[in-house]
Amino acid sequence: MTEPSGPLKGLRVVDLTRVLAGPTCTQMLGDLGAEIIKIERPEAGDDTRGFAPPYVPNTRESAYFVGVNRNKKSVTVDIAQPEGQAIIHRLLESADILVENFKVGALAKYGLGWEQLKEKYPGLIYCSITGFGQTGPYAPRPGYDALIQAMGGVMSLTGEITGEPQKVGIPVADLFAGLYGTIGVLAALRHKQATGQGQQIDIGMLDTHVAWLANQGMNYLATGENPPRLGNQHPNIVPYQVFPTADGYMVLSIGNDPTFERFCRNFGLEHLLADARYATNAARVANRALVTETMTAVTKTMPTKEWIEKLEALKIGCGPINTLKDVFADPHVVARNMVVEMPHASGETVKVIANPVKLSATPADYRSAAPVLGQHTGEVLASLGYSESDVAQLKEKGIL
Repeated sequence: MTEPSGPLKGLRVVDLTRVLAGPTCTQMLGDLGAEIIKIERPEAGDDTRGFAPPYVPNTRESAYFVGVNRNKKSVTVDIAQPEGQAIIHRLLESADILVENFKVGALAKYGLGWEQLKEKYPGLIYCSITGFGQTGPYAPRPGYDALIQAMGGVMSLTGEITGEPQKVGIPVADLFAGLYGTIGVLAALRHKQATGQGQQIDIGMLDTHVAWLANQGMNYLATGENPPRLGNQHPNIVPYQVFPTADGYMVLSIGNDPTFERFCRNFGLEHLLADARYATNAARVANRALVTETMTAVTKTMPTKEWIEKLEALKIGCGPINTLKDVFADPHVVARNMVVEMPHASGETVKVIANPVKLSATPADYRSAAPVLGQHTGEVLASLGYSESDVAQLKEKGIL
């Protein structure tokens, strides 16, 4: 692993997370230059090491694990044992941040809860990511992405009008919780810089899910009515949805009245501009089915590629519905360097999805691919003053 660079260079993070929400947070911190010490269970490791197939080609590592654990040092420690807890305390003596996503109260059993650590390490930033937060009637419950999507309301908004509620195709509840955790850590670092004081960051997946209900949440608060499922249509803008073409589908995003007028004048629909049912966005929302039917008859007349070319020339929002093969081959995605190749401990080079934050002075730092289990145990313990014989004894006892 090369020396870190980036705005968080010099910060040490003790990473007691696994699966996705917590590792998303710590990978972001690692990309920004922090040293991430990922604590894993001996022999088993992070649960996602077993979330396979698929595996990264020519390795024994799951694609899931490799995608969210770069720039981390893997150290195997049994924190249920006193000797394992002692190792964590040694790490905390020089650590700035601890991130964990255990169930509420679980780390307290090992003397590693916030209340137990805050006096001994007053500058420690302690980020807890759980399903439901540290307080409230649901706090003891475990949190899972699909469960949070259901309880957080997004499934009631997603899916076809006459179909069943649908979850989003990627684990957005986990991802948003991890990203909000990163924001909390960065804010706490600024506070620590000003005061020297650490603090606990309490991230509940349900809280973050409610927070990103955005316009749909506000639509409910304004009306008291649950917004209906609309499939691929927009609740507040029409036409802004998927439309069929002569050979497939496209997304058409007409965000305002001047753009709608431009579409009509260029594609033989000038007569609609004199029809009150089409004249304004509010009228088009009220007549959604009629507008959709009218537009569909037009969009079916040309193939997707031809539509995209003509609409882009008119500066009308549009786009194809890409498969992932299309996404990663897209010239813009390629130009933005959204896939990075990194050397892996297996000797292979692995492809990972890049950090999307483009910083001009301190860009994301790609130091090492996701580690194999326990790859850095000896190195990190040596830096804490453990001798080779100490490490050997701890391994013999099953602590490492």
